[in-house]
Amino acid sequence: VRLVESGGGSVQAGGSLKLSCEYRGWTYSSYYMAWFRQIPGKEREGIASLNSDGSTIYADSVKGRFTISEDNAKKTLYLQMNSLVPEDTAMYVCAAGPPVIAGGDQYALSELFYGYWGQGTQVTVSS
Repeated sequence: VRLVESGGGSVQAGGSLKLSCEYRGWTYSSYYMAWFRQIPGKEREGIASLNSDGSTIYADSVKGRFTISEDNAKKTLYLQMNSLVPEDTAMYVCAAGPPVIAGGDQYALSELFYGYWGQGTQVTVSS
């Protein structure tokens, strides 16, 4: 399994970006997937999760601005980011994890929940 992100870049505050994460070699039909972001010197933050049942979860910091989605045929996970602010500047990393389980949603934004990680794509938002 290999996760490959793309779509990062530099944008002014108020702008939008759409990140992609191609999950190559993924064969599981039940799963959680998520986007995390990492700022140097800070803990990795889970910001959006999606599972194979269609359930989505967002961190308060991005709720209403970011949308997670996927295209199963293309085996690609997306993160649409709107109304970007300088505080969104970070390395964005996608992750893939375990099958959907009862009560699993409460862990869906925890990095310990995931076993497969991409290398990340940098997003820089200027004021």
